[in-house]
Amino acid sequence: MVRLVLLDIEGTTLPITFVKDVMFPYAARALPTVLEEQAEPVVIKARADIEAAFPGRAPLDVCRDWMARDEKAAPLKALQGVAWRQGFADGTIRADLYADVLPALQAWHDAGLRLAVYSSGSIPSQKLLYGHTVQGDVTGLFEGFYDLSTGGKKDADSYRKIAVAAGVAPQDILFLSDIGAELDAAIEAGYAVCQLVRAQDGTVPHPGVPQAATLGEVAQNFDLLGA
Repeated sequence: MVRLVLLDIEGTTLPITFVKDVMFPYAARALPTVLEEQAEPVVIKARADIEAAFPGRAPLDVCRDWMARDEKAAPLKALQGVAWRQGFADGTIRADLYADVLPALQAWHDAGLRLAVYSSGSIPSQKLLYGHTVQGDVTGLFEGFYDLSTGGKKDADSYRKIAVAAGVAPQDILFLSDIGAELDAAIEAGYAVCQLVRAQDGTVPHPGVPQAATLGEVAQNFDLLGA
């Protein structure tokens, strides 16, 4: 029986284009200022981690290389989170969830299902995104947020750690993502999984896993409203 639904973000609850066409370009424009002028601990740590890993290179150049390759590097994600905080705070950025997402999440929450997020974006940036959507602040629907500090999303051990942290047996967790390699890792950890195949994002179906076009279909396929 599913007790906890763990959700990816881009391609699962909101369009990939929002991240690629809105959030990433905004962060790219803001990163020079963040690196040069911000003195908060998360920025200091990210800068130090980059300098330790790439001695002699400017942190901004390293970040630009990472962004060009779409690397899921923890220091970059932390710095992007700082940049996005300003964009969400002043209203420049607003996340627009797929139309099926909020009704499904609200229904699952009301039915007693536990909900959590696992994304390569930092936990602060996850909360910013879900706290500033066109549909309103939806962070209250989630009990937990997990990022790369837990481990890579294509590593089965990451999903085992999340199960332990949540206090839920792996077989009672349903992971939703559009990425086949992430689903495979979750299956290895003992999770139930479902791939979101969004026509808007051109998602390529991953062989051998259940698939759904909307969270409503997920609910039907896994009888989630009977939770």
